[in-house]
Amino acid sequence: MRRTGRGLRLSDLLAAEHLGALAVVAVVTAALVAAARTRAFDEWGGRLLALVLVADEVSWWVYLATGGGLPGQREQPLPLQLCDVAILVAAAPLWTRRPLLVEVAYFWGLAGTAQALITPDLPQHFPSYPYFQYYIAHGGVVAAALVLVVGLRIHPRPWSVVRVGALTVGYAALVGLVDVVTGADYMYLRAKPPSPTLLDVLGPWPWYVLWAAAIGLVLLAMLDAPFRIRRWSARTAPLTPLR
Repeated sequence: MRRTGRGLRLSDLLAAEHLGALAVVAVVTAALVAAARTRAFDEWGGRLLALVLVADEVSWWVYLATGGGLPGQREQPLPLQLCDVAILVAAAPLWTRRPLLVEVAYFWGLAGTAQALITPDLPQHFPSYPYFQYYIAHGGVVAAALVLVVGLRIHPRPWSVVRVGALTVGYAALVGLVDVVTGADYMYLRAKPPSPTLLDVLGPWPWYVLWAAAIGLVLLAMLDAPFRIRRWSARTAPLTPLR
């Protein structure tokens, strides 16, 4: 979004190019979730969406390798940002339906990538290639998460928050090591992104990292709450007597 200085500005979030993209993502996601209830989608729709996500992500790295993008984007050539990994993770369960991959795609997609849609770190603007690539990638991850869990009804299992939380912390530690060795800023562990995001309201380094981690855990628990309540209700429901 356009910047007029450090900080999250309401005018950035209300820009037509941002709201328009969010509206398109919402409509397409709703259509995909509805389609996921059909047999045709269950057979080929998920794999098609997976191919779109992978192709969109690969196109970005080809774009950077051929000299595209801004200098700051080209200085971090590895696909280590959480949203980059989330794109590939979201594509995998669309193809395989593996429960752990579904859980990671669901929690990362709605707790992390959705925030990147709401407050995008996107210096380029409509109708540039990076603009479309960004919203297809991030919107596609959110759509995939909802298609898997709401459309296909592959729900998180017990202790899914613990599993995904541990995987996230482990991955962040690995990326932090890469940041220290290379001087990069993958996952914004060393500094906030140049574009305004929600990290701007969480204080200076390292406090914004710690606050982001705490908020992330709360979001994971909130996203798991409907399924946790459902499991609890199923365990405590009285048995229907046989006749």
